[in-house]
Amino acid sequence: MLSLYSNVFDTVEVNFTYYRLPSARTMEGMVKHTPPDFRFFVKAYKGFTHEHDLSGKNEFLAGLKPMQEAGKLSGLLFQFPQSFKDTDENRKYLMEVAEQFQKDVAVEFRDNSWAKQSVFDFLEANHLALVSVDEPQVSTLFPNIGKATTELGYVRFHSRDRAKWYKSGAERYDYLYSDDELREWIPKIKAIAERARRIFIYFNNCHAAQAAKNAQRMKELLKLW
Repeated sequence: MLSLYSNVFDTVEVNFTYYRLPSARTMEGMVKHTPPDFRFFVKAYKGFTHEHDLSGKNEFLAGLKPMQEAGKLSGLLFQFPQSFKDTDENRKYLMEVAEQFQKDVAVEFRDNSWAKQSVFDFLEANHLALVSVDEPQVSTLFPNIGKATTELGYVRFHSRDRAKWYKSGAERYDYLYSDDELREWIPKIKAIAERARRIFIYFNNCHAAQAAKNAQRMKELLKLW
């Protein structure tokens, strides 16, 4: 499936690494089944983001070595839970992440306490890329804004279904974006492009191939830009 996928898209976000540490053998296989200009963004292990335990860092990075050596690893995604709020302690942890990994690190926040200029300045000062998200407009969630804090732009589409957001499993991401909803992001992506030199756009609405459908349609809409 990866070979077929790479005929249509030029990048993929690897999510299984959130659940378990990757093996070099698995990553080498992914490298071999994609063309030379294909790029991967790898999601950080949940122990790093939900338990603040970096003890598995060396094993995690060792698993990514084939991808990095092939020049196909574009960076790491750290998706923090909504319980991760803007505090001095959590800012110190983010600084530790930046220091320990020393790669292009993109940070996704779920809590709206991070949605302020002082946070954006903090991320920029520590060379951490903000992830712009599209998710239900709930007052406690991070808002749907287009913002870049480094030369790396990153956008993730999840869902706009408020009723399903706090349900467990894949049901949260059972959502198909309309063309009008996708078009809303064209000016936001333009705003990101004013700061970023590279922009990665991923769809996490992974039910019934909706992510692939929306990603293909977004490619078509961006060509009009």
